Amino acid sequence: MRILHTSDWHLGRSFHGAGLLEAQRGFIDSLLDTVTTQGVEVVLIAGDVYDRALPSVDAVALFDDAVVRLREAGATVIATSGNHDSALRLGFGSRLLERAGLHLRTQVDDLDAPVLLDGGDFTLAVYGLPYLEPRMVAEGLGVQAPGHQPVIRAAMDRVAADLAARRASSTRPIRSLVMAHVFAAQGQGSDSERELSIGGLDIVPLDEFADVDYAALGHLHGRQRLTETIRYSGSPIAYSFSEANHRKGAWLLEATADGIGPIEPVDWPAAKNLRVLRGRLEDLLADDSLADAEEAWCQITLTDRDRPAQAMERLRTRFPDTLVLHFEPEGRPAEVERTYRDRLSAAENPLQVCTGFIDHVRQRPPSDAEAELLARILTEATSAQVAR
Repeated sequence: MRILHTSDWHLGRSFHGAGLLEAQRGFIDSLLDTVTTQGVEVVLIAGDVYDRALPSVDAVALFDDAVVRLREAGATVIATSGNHDSALRLGFGSRLLERAGLHLRTQVDDLDAPVLLDGGDFTLAVYGLPYLEPRMVAEGLGVQAPGHQPVIRAAMDRVAADLAARRASSTRPIRSLVMAHVFAAQGQGSDSERELSIGGLDIVPLDEFADVDYAALGHLHGRQRLTETIRYSGSPIAYSFSEANHRKGAWLLEATADGIGPIEPVDWPAAKNLRVLRGRLEDLLADDSLADAEEAWCQITLTDRDRPAQAMERLRTRFPDTLVLHFEPEGRPAEVERTYRDRLSAAENPLQVCTGFIDHVRQRPPSDAEAELLARILTEATSAQVAR
């Protein structure tokens, strides 16, 4: 049985104000191509189907279209809710949809209600753990200690008990797979993920998933292998510039009567590349090696000693899709890095107060013409006061 592990679709998300709906449509086209060419029978979505609890109409329509196309291609779809989803909304109609091949696991009551798939000479039991917010589910799971680890442990205890009972009564092998939306130990995060908690209480040890044949994890946006059978698929497209060097896609795995066979990465092309550039404005505009960045979404950090005038406008003449601009001046004299209070206390006259304020705010001192204008205004203002 061929299974495709995906997660974190985040349908409806934007990227620094740029819409991603077309990029997400492109990802779904790539997903369908993988399903048809690789003979995928099961598609997993390990949480964060949508980017928000109240998804847009376009995002819902896109998910509906994706599921219909996947079912037409012959794939069963199993999805869990993530920390961005509304479990209630995503899970609406789940019992009816299950009859059509879309299995939604969004409720604590369904933790030990696996999707059972016929592999011929074995059964695959897929357990879907929705995102478990400790404050909301601890009482129902009988958990006293704070944090994600205790609730995941309680959930996995229920999974283990159900799996043991099924294996005891089955005449053929039962292989096991669990889907979970968690921050697992050793996982590498990125800037586009929402923190699950603070103080380390969100980190779940890998041992919690040691008793199943495969753990299909969601939440972290970089595809990664924590152990041979505990993996993150990552998000299908990049959602922050910290993911500029990620290879986006999924994991393709084979389930057999003997367990989980070969696990291979599947790569999907990006609708638009990301580039993170750093340097002086004039150097970036003249550097021929940056030609590929002209068609990419760019995050640019300028290192000019003084902040250039109209920096974004000038950058966009060459890099029209510059979305983020930072300034980290190199080689500025120490005195210009002082706080404005320090500048104010050191000023010897009103002109220095004004020029120091301008330099502090825009990280570029006044030009000669600007300084001359300020001096003239101050002189006229002083003369007017004396005249009165």
